[in-house]
Formats: sequence, C-alpha cells, structure tokens
Amino acid sequence: MPNAKTDSNVQQPNQELSIAQRRAVTELLRVSPVADDLARRFQEAGFSLALVGGSVRDALLGRLGNDLDFTTDARPQDVLKIVRPWADAVWEVGIAFGTVGCIKAVEGDEGAQEYQIEVTTYRSEIYDRSSRKPDVSYGDSIEDDLVRRDFTVNAMAVALPEKEFIDPHRGLEDLARRVLRTPGTPEASFSDDPLRMMRAARFAAQLDFTVDEPVLVALRDMAERIDIVSAERVRDELNKLVLSGHPRKGLEIMVDTGLAARVVPELPALRLERDEHHRHKDVYEHSLTVLEQAMDLEDGGPDLTLRLAALLHDIGKPRTRRFEKDGRVSFHHHEVVGAKMTRKRMTALKYSGELVKDVSRLVELHLRFHGYGSGEWTDSAVRRYVRDAGPLLDRLHKLTRSDCTTRNRRKAAALSRAYDGLEERIAQLQEQEELDAIRPDLDGNEIMAALDVKPGPQVGAAYRFLLEQRLEHGPMSREAAVSVLKQWWAEQQS
Repeated sequence: MPNAKTDSNVQQPNQELSIAQRRAVTELLRVSPVADDLARRFQEAGFSLALVGGSVRDALLGRLGNDLDFTTDARPQDVLKIVRPWADAVWEVGIAFGTVGCIKAVEGDEGAQEYQIEVTTYRSEIYDRSSRKPDVSYGDSIEDDLVRRDFTVNAMAVALPEKEFIDPHRGLEDLARRVLRTPGTPEASFSDDPLRMMRAARFAAQLDFTVDEPVLVALRDMAERIDIVSAERVRDELNKLVLSGHPRKGLEIMVDTGLAARVVPELPALRLERDEHHRHKDVYEHSLTVLEQAMDLEDGGPDLTLRLAALLHDIGKPRTRRFEKDGRVSFHHHEVVGAKMTRKRMTALKYSGELVKDVSRLVELHLRFHGYGSGEWTDSAVRRYVRDAGPLLDRLHKLTRSDCTTRNRRKAAALSRAYDGLEERIAQLQEQEELDAIRPDLDGNEIMAALDVKPGPQVGAAYRFLLEQRLEHGPMSREAAVSVLKQWWAEQQS
C-alpha cells in the first residue's frame, strides 16, 4: 500500500509490525479479485469504494473469511444499479440503513469462491433517547464515516482499487496494543448507538482485547441507555459474546459496568453477599467456571444451548438461599426455580421457543444426577434419567460434568468416576433396549382393545400407567403387558 492517511501528530506503531500487517492486506486483495472488480465498477460509475471495518481488522489479524464489508459515497439506489448486473444474488433487507447485500462467486486457483458482500453508504446513526431504531443520515466523506464507527480497530479502511490504507484514528496502533478505544469520545459513540456498549464487551471476548479505561467509565455512566435498544439486537450481541473464545472476559465487563444488570440481571445477582457464620462457594465465579469447563467439552464447535445452560444453571440460588441452624447454607429446589427464571429471561430477550425450552430443561435437570446419590444405579433410574433428558442427554452429560468445580481432587475424581459409571450403565441398557424412544408396550389402540373402552381420559391414564411399568421394569411381552393392564384396570374399577 503505497499511501497511508493517518494523523500526523500520532506516533506510528512499530514499523516492522506495520509493514507486516499492511502486507497482509495487500496479499488479501491480491487473492481477492472480487474486490478490485467491484471497485472498478464503482469507479466507472463515478463513485468511491473501500474495504472497511471488521474486514480490514480481520485481514490484519490474518483471520478474514469470505464476508467482505465495503463503504461508498454512492447512495443505496446507485449501489443497486451497480451490483445488480454483477452479483449472483442481491438483497435489500438493510437498505433502509444504507446497506445493500449481495453474493458473488469468483473462479480462482482453488476453484470457485463465494463471497458474501455488504456495501454501505457513508453514514451516521443517531438515536433519539426514546427510540429503538437509529435515524440514518448519509455522509460525504470516508473520514466522516470512520469517525462514527464503534472502535478504532474497526475504523480503518483500504480505498480501492488503488489500495490506499486509511487510518485516521490510530486503529493499527490499537490493534497492535490489543485495546478497544473509540474514534471520538466514548460518550458520543455510545449516544449515537447504545448497542456499542455491548459490542465493547463482545469484541473483548471475541478478540481477547482489553477495553480502554475511558470506555469503561462511559459504560458505567451510560449503562441505562441500553434500555432503548430492541431486545432482538441485544440478544444477538449476547449470543456473539457467549459463543466467543473468551466469554468470561466479556461477561465480567458487562457485570462490572452495570450492563448485565440491564440485560441479564440474574447474572450479577449471583454475586451473593457473604455471611461470616454461613459459608458457601462464590456462585458467580462458579457459574463462569462451569461455562468455561463446558466449552472444553464441546466437540462440534461452539454450542449456544450448552453455554447458556452452563451460564444460567444456578440463577435460582439467590431466591432459594436459606441459612440453616447448623451453619450450612441450602438452596433447595433452586434448579426448578432457576428453570422458570431462565424461561422468563430468555423469552424477554426474544429467543426462539425451542431454545428457551431446551436451555430451561437443562437448568431443571442439572442436579438430577446428584439426586440418585452415590449408590448403584438401578435399571429403572437409568431409564428415567434418559427419558427425562430426551434429545438433550449428551448436553446434560457435559453440563453435569462441567458443574464440578471443587478443588478437592479426591471429591472431583469420585464424582467423575460416578458419572463414568452412569454413562456405562446407559450404554449397556442402550444395547438391550431402545432407551431413546421409551414408550409403553401397548399403544392407544391396543389399550382400548384390551380394556374394551372408547377414546377418552381413561386411555391416557392407562397409557401413563404402562409407561411407569416400562420405566420401572423394562420391556414386557404383549401378553404380559395386557395382563398387568387388566389387573390395574380391575383395581381402578373397584
């Protein structure tokens, strides 16, 4: 990149690092002809185009994928005229906010590469104090656009096709220092878009960066401003944070600054006050540790269901804490209370019904293993455990194992062996029975035929009785099931 726009009064970062990182962008653009091709089309139409924001940041970090973000002085309707004849698909979902999206496949040395592209007109976003959506106004220069970006590491651009590096706010230096700082004052940035406060926590978790102290101060002072942002946008940011590589870092920022109290108040509530006569583990720290341990057990990439369940599994403890006379602290039925609280919070954040059901069910079941004690698991207990977990069994295994945070190695080893034993018992019964689809040995039609009754509540009661028999005693032959059913029926009639 022969040219570089930057603040002349700012000391440049390490020259060797700067050259290496700029070379990474040059290499990116060399192997991405789609960028130059698109830029030429904008140039021919009399407009400018630049790679911008997260795309430049990720290129410098060596982690850019096929999602490319561009900015331009062209208005959205002009962008549509340029990209429609060129792209393989175009969508206008974000056009009200100045963004046009498209898909473009390009043949390269390694075969066809499909790029997902967003082109956004220079813009600013300013929230009214009572509004949940930004008012969009378009700018006339890339410098005006960059100053309104959320953080300096996202306020860099590469003008195309000349490949001029534009960094008016020392984003490259902050990237090298691994720090999150705003281009202007944090107060102005967060006033423009309060969701940026959550993005600060999210980027810290995703990039493993620290947050500049003035930014943290603004987060504490302005936390209540997050209330005007829609639940859906807040939820999406929370998901990205939880699914990141360092979620503890982002969650601690949210709790320490007061953001969590506005978004997930159940999390800071886990910081229970200690009593000098009644001791118990730090529930807040325990929950974050369980989350990290659950991440270590993931085998197919980040699992939002498991991570949310790990984070929220003990949120019922503050409401159920009791100080016993013998000096102990109890949290009786906190899993049941926690499941209800999980459903309420996730519903308020507009999560899907299926995800709400799965996460709250895991919270409800996370103590089930301990409820059976340390003795030998009976066949009926194993069947009920598998039946209650259903399709969540694998996640329940991981959550239960992650919930052991004791520093007592002997106790931890004993719990691990006990759960190993349970999984072995499940595997043994899986070979003998269809545990994943446990049902009575007679269906509804067979029950009605055996009892000579018509459809109604009696059939449902009989079905539940046979299910209990199946769970308690295992599979029966049809004849045995009919015999047991008729005996039960005679008792009911008498």
